[in-house]
Amino acid sequence: MRGPRVVSLVPSLTEAVAVSAPGLLVGVTDWCTHPADLGAAVRIGGTKNPDVRAVVELRPDLVIANEEENRLPDLDALRAAGLRVLVTGIRDLPQALRELEGLFVDALGLARPGWLADAGSAWARVEPVGAWNAFVPVWRRPWMVLGRDTFAGDLLARLGVRNVYADHAERYPRIPAAELAAAPCDLVVFPDEPYRFTAGDGPEAFPDLPAALVSGRHLTWYGPSLAEAPAVLAAALRAARPWREPFRSQH
Repeated sequence: MRGPRVVSLVPSLTEAVAVSAPGLLVGVTDWCTHPADLGAAVRIGGTKNPDVRAVVELRPDLVIANEEENRLPDLDALRAAGLRVLVTGIRDLPQALRELEGLFVDALGLARPGWLADAGSAWARVEPVGAWNAFVPVWRRPWMVLGRDTFAGDLLARLGVRNVYADHAERYPRIPAAELAAAPCDLVVFPDEPYRFTAGDGPEAFPDLPAALVSGRHLTWYGPSLAEAPAVLAAALRAARPWREPFRSQH
């Protein structure tokens, strides 16, 4: 008996399903990159502009989405076409673990994935690797940072990073560079997604602050990468260093 046909509109959920139940995915977005081989899954557009008609034509039993990554009009259109849409809303680690279990066990009728148990155990053992006041850019031109109630902010807090904008009214506020530079911080955390910050693109804007270049997949994705995220992120934070040396020597 075949399993349910699934369309994923979220890259991290695509990876979670592909790793846990190969063959269920019949449609994924253009931004779904993990795992590298997604079999015969059809590309149905971006997370913000999926081809609704293409999704409907795939006749999925379930469409999985996220309140932050996908637009409500697209989800409403899919529901109006008679499709079942499951929307995750993940603001912290405990919620991620609960909703992922609900996706696999309740929505898909599968066993709880082994990587999900590993992720829970790995984060349960986490201790802070430092004590930093920091801001976390997620976009440039204009500068945008993590604000309140974010999954990435929760993970960083568990590792000893206090987000100075955690109490901001917005979840992803736009903050001028001059204000960021004057913030009471001793670290800037630069993920490589959604904006691809690198050693030469981002840290040079705040040369007086040490920079930690971290994997966006391990900081913002809720899926199999969660199991290794504590070690990967901790290593990146420990490696934080000023931009001038050795970053400048790389360019």
